[in-house]
Amino acid sequence: MAESEGNRNSRRYQTGQMLFISNSLLADTESDWSPIHDAAYNGRLLSLTRIIEQGTSVNLVTLDQVSPLLVACLQGHTACAKTLLEHGANVNIPSVNGNTPLSEACTNGNIDCVRLLLQHGASPQGSSTSASPIHQAATKGHTECIVGLLQHGVDIDQSTDHSGSPLYTACVNQHLGTVRRLLQLGASVNCSKDGDSPLHIASQLSNPELVKTLLDHGADHKAKNKAGKQPVDMAPPNSAVVKLLTRH
Repeated sequence: MAESEGNRNSRRYQTGQMLFISNSLLADTESDWSPIHDAAYNGRLLSLTRIIEQGTSVNLVTLDQVSPLLVACLQGHTACAKTLLEHGANVNIPSVNGNTPLSEACTNGNIDCVRLLLQHGASPQGSSTSASPIHQAATKGHTECIVGLLQHGVDIDQSTDHSGSPLYTACVNQHLGTVRRLLQLGASVNCSKDGDSPLHIASQLSNPELVKTLLDHGADHKAKNKAGKQPVDMAPPNSAVVKLLTRH
């Protein structure tokens, strides 16, 4: 079946949780998907360089304010990101949902992009509390990215109403290695979210290794949440976690 003119001018690109819609009829200052985005997203460095040399703005954004730099970092194409930055790409342009190139790099564990962006002045805190780079990294268990952010001044206990602290976030997602590293680096073991401590969450998840790690770093096993429950009250009855908590 022949492709209609409307379909030729409008195409959809699905990338993780992002949907980009291509329309070749849009203006040069704002496009929903353009050749420079396509080259950056797919890591086509030669094509990207040629497009830039032809005069396309490196800060051309989609209707959702997605920049070529953001999609390059989302995919981990460090060479493309470097080229965009060298040609004046804005390192801190946020998308409409608050994601920045740095937060996308942290979400996907692209540590080389994280380092490059920080070297070029990316805001380590990001532009949105719900999508802050350190919380994105903690959610996915990308410990190297967390360390890189801490080296650039991010508060290890940075807390948001949406996510709590990075340690809390890592516990929710059961990233034991990240939890251990955060604690080694000095994260507050009792930093709570809505009254629940990391130990409350680890107990509720019935994760003995997580519970033991938190207890070994001084977690308060008698702390009560807003409902008056201690961590042991959150754990499944007769579970290994209950035995750990009652022995402590």
